Amino acid sequence: MRQFSMTKTIIQFILFLFTLAVLIPILNILALSLSDPARVSELSGLGVLPKGFSLINYEIIMSNPFILKSIFNSVFITIVGTLLNLFLTSITAYVLARTEFVGKRIVLVVLIAIMVFEPSMITEYLLMKDLHLLNSYAAVILYKAINVYYLFILMRFFQEVPTSILEAAKIDGAGHFRIFTRIMLPLSKPALATLALFYGVYHWNEYFRATIYLSDPNKWPLQVVLRQFVVTQDNTTLLKGVEGMTPELLATLDFGSLQSATIVVAVIPMLLLYPLILKYFTKGTMDGGVKE
Repeated sequence: MRQFSMTKTIIQFILFLFTLAVLIPILNILALSLSDPARVSELSGLGVLPKGFSLINYEIIMSNPFILKSIFNSVFITIVGTLLNLFLTSITAYVLARTEFVGKRIVLVVLIAIMVFEPSMITEYLLMKDLHLLNSYAAVILYKAINVYYLFILMRFFQEVPTSILEAAKIDGAGHFRIFTRIMLPLSKPALATLALFYGVYHWNEYFRATIYLSDPNKWPLQVVLRQFVVTQDNTTLLKGVEGMTPELLATLDFGSLQSATIVVAVIPMLLLYPLILKYFTKGTMDGGVKE
C-alpha cells in the first residue's frame, strides 16, 4: 500500500498550478477565435469556453492568399533549416567526438569562444550583404546553421557509444561514413529528435532576422505576418485579398478574435510536433547496444 507523501503532494499541486497558468491563456485565445463575433464581448477575463460558435475567423485567414503564402514560407524555412542544422551539427559532432586530427583543441576553443561571444547584428547584416543573401530564404536558413551548444550535446551522445562497437565495425571494413550513418545516427535518435525539436521551434518562431533580411512581403514567414496583425494592429493587410469581404461582413467582425485565430494558426504546428518528438526523450541512447 502506497504511503502518503506530503512533499510529493505539494510538488504535484505546484506543478498543477503552473500547468494551469500556461494552459488557461492558450484556451482563452482558442475560445476567442471560435466565438461568434457578435458575442465576443461576453467572454470576460480568461474564459475558456467560446460564446457561440463560428469559424468565420479561420475562413478569413485561410482565404487570405498573403497568409497562405506566409504559412508556406514558414514550413519551407523550418523544414529546410532543420534538416540542414541536423546534417551539419551531426557530421561536425562526429568528427570532433570520434576522430583525432591536428588542431582539434584549437577548434574546440574557437567554438567555445563563438558560443560565448556572438557577432553583432551589424556584422551579420554586412556579411549577408557581401554574400548577396539579402531578401532570400538563405539569409534566415543559414543563420546558426550549427548551434554550438547543441553541437556539444550531440558530441556527448556520440562519445557515449561504446568503443567496442566502432572497433568491430572497423574490423569488418566500415569506414567513417558507414560508421556515421549506420551506427552513430541510429544510436543517437533521442538526441537527434531533441535537436530537431529545438531547431524546428527556433526556425518556426524566428521573426526578428526575417524582418531585417527579407524586404519582400511575399517571402515573410508566418511569425512576421503575425507581428504585423497583433503588435502593429495592421488589420488592413489581414483582410486584403479576401474574397467576399463586404462592408456588412466587415462590420460584424471582431478584430480581437481575428487576431486570436491568427495566433492559434501560428501555434498549432508546434503543439502537434511535441507529442511526436516526446516519445524519444525517454529512450536510452543504447537500446539493444553492446554493454561494456
